[in-house]
Amino acid sequence: MPLRSLIVDFNSFFASCEQQERPELRGRSVGVAPVLAETSCCIAASYDARRRGVQVGTRVDEARRLCPGIAIVEARPALYIQYHRRLIEVIESCLHVTEVLSIDEVACELTATFAPREKAVARARRIKAAIARDVGACLTCSIGIAANPFLAKVASDMQKPDGLVVLEDADVPQRLLGLEIGDFVGIGKNMERRLRARGIDTVRKLYAATRAELRGIWGGVEGERMHARLRGEDLPLPAHRHQTIGHSHVLPPELRNEASALAVLHRLLQKAAMRLRHLGLYAGGLHVAVRHRQGRGWSDELRFNETQDTLRLTHALTQIWERRPGRGRAPFQVGVVLFHLVELPGHTPDLFTHEQEQARGRLHDIVDSLNRAYGKNTVYFGGAHGATGYAPMRIAFTRIPQPEIEEIDPAQSKVIRPKKK
Repeated sequence: MPLRSLIVDFNSFFASCEQQERPELRGRSVGVAPVLAETSCCIAASYDARRRGVQVGTRVDEARRLCPGIAIVEARPALYIQYHRRLIEVIESCLHVTEVLSIDEVACELTATFAPREKAVARARRIKAAIARDVGACLTCSIGIAANPFLAKVASDMQKPDGLVVLEDADVPQRLLGLEIGDFVGIGKNMERRLRARGIDTVRKLYAATRAELRGIWGGVEGERMHARLRGEDLPLPAHRHQTIGHSHVLPPELRNEASALAVLHRLLQKAAMRLRHLGLYAGGLHVAVRHRQGRGWSDELRFNETQDTLRLTHALTQIWERRPGRGRAPFQVGVVLFHLVELPGHTPDLFTHEQEQARGRLHDIVDSLNRAYGKNTVYFGGAHGATGYAPMRIAFTRIPQPEIEEIDPAQSKVIRPKKK
């Protein structure tokens, strides 16, 4: 099959952005943490730090033990989004970006012009050179080229950092056999357990399984698609759908009391509701969690007719909060999750509150517009008073926040301009 897909995976993206911004970090091991505290965890690490055992989730104090001299820097989400957007522009100047897969990964389609191996490789090298020239030499990437996005992603992971791997028909499945079945997109921990329960514990066995066998294990057509993707058929990667919208925040010492924790929960809920409306979704449930020291805490949830009305969601938060157990204990971390998400065609308006919610919907539109135009917390609901400066934006690799929507502090961002040629 012809080469049709090219995946660009930015290496150690957050750490690389910091090294590009701060020359004093270049040549050093770098860990990125959400807050500068020894009890915090690394959300990213440079490759030399990884080689010494520092991974995503490693506590800062443990990272210092594993990697003496490591520089721990505080995450700057808005900066990483700025770099992400600039990188997309640069790649687009070389090859059309068909899909943004995550904050550090994009997919490009190879048209007939670039499908021959030598032209595909030349285009990949051109992308690498353009990134180094126009964004910065610290922003390296690994590129995978194959017959479909699934195999191109596999290829992009096979040589890091700064790799370039091509998988052609003759390479499959031989070059895949050294991988683990969990290395493939679409095979999470639960699916891996199901495969192993059916005796499929190697890539060789996975590749040998019939279409019908995989359909049975997956419980539907996605198993057949896995069979096809492994053989280079031109199918997209498994779609990512919003199943929940949530935010959490570790409370600073001055907010580790019940009144402040509740204010932060209101702040988190208002952020989540704004995202919900921006995505055109409605939520049918709210989950609230409070953690105390040593991992103890409580969580509770409430279901209701789907809504995107901040005031209805606020009433739900109040109900959950009022039935909390163990009152009086100092909270350490709080979080909210909106679940049972549906799009407008699947939403059934509440017979008794529909007109009221429609009227409030216009109010929410105005509030959202004011916050986008004039900055975060220009207008907010009173429950969040005293906590509006907390719960900053975070980046999950599978979701790229929009600073315009999530009310990011402009002080975190900067304009990244092309380098002069």
